[in-house]
Amino acid sequence: MIGLTVRQMLYFDALAQTLHFGRAAKLAGVSQPALSAQIAEMEERLSCPLFERGGKTVQMTDEALVLQPRIERILADIRDVETTARRGRPAMEGRFRLGIIPTVAPYLLPRALPELKRHFPALQLELREAVTASLVEDSASGRLDAFIAALPLDHPGLVTEELFPDRFFLAVPAGDPAFASPPVPPESPALERLMLLEEGHCLRDQALAVCGNVRPVAMASYGATSLTTLLQMVAHGLGVTLVPEMAASAAGVMPDLRIVPFQEPMPQRMICMAWRRNKVRQDECLELAKIIRGLDAAVLAS
Repeated sequence: MIGLTVRQMLYFDALAQTLHFGRAAKLAGVSQPALSAQIAEMEERLSCPLFERGGKTVQMTDEALVLQPRIERILADIRDVETTARRGRPAMEGRFRLGIIPTVAPYLLPRALPELKRHFPALQLELREAVTASLVEDSASGRLDAFIAALPLDHPGLVTEELFPDRFFLAVPAGDPAFASPPVPPESPALERLMLLEEGHCLRDQALAVCGNVRPVAMASYGATSLTTLLQMVAHGLGVTLVPEMAASAAGVMPDLRIVPFQEPMPQRMICMAWRRNKVRQDECLELAKIIRGLDAAVLAS
């Protein structure tokens, strides 16, 4: 009998996600030596190496790549068993792993977290900020209970619940004559200076959709990993960028930056909550969505 433990599979999953023993130990909430020892014991019991160690780099072996989806399914089933066992207890009690995209997290969480704490004091919320593709993958595999992102989400294994619309504005350098008389039409030639987030951020795709008539070569000239970085670039006169309504108030107080509206109908995105289509935690997800839905974009932006 092989006798793998759930703990070993959890540590394997953490190391497979991070490919770094220190970060994996932090993710799993244990010391690095403890995680390393369990991975080594797992390799011994399976009689095969799972990770190649080379200095500071870690790579998964072919055997580990084959095992990874199976271990993810096992861990997801175990989490479902734990959740089912909790039924009958007070709603929203205990651990809940929630993901959120970077262009929503800094603006929604400061308002949402106190409300969630007030309504559900026994809730142990664990947050993960990541781009949409990572959140979809982690939810489908059971590493997250739910996540907040922007529609559309094209995954058959997910259920989505709309939260609120979030209109788009344009951040421009203060005093820029090209934007002296807003609102801005989406086909304005000045939008050729539009700067985008790096590949993988849904706000990049939304900007391309909003400004579809702008030359893509000009838009591809810049890239950043955060909206804050883009806004700093705009403030220094390097271009313009799309800014969600929930971020507009904070952006508007930045020196040398101005927030201007688009022509009506103003473009917008729909923020949603999504979770796995297994109904195990659906009631809890709907309760969370109900609270967050009450914090509409206009309030968040104030």
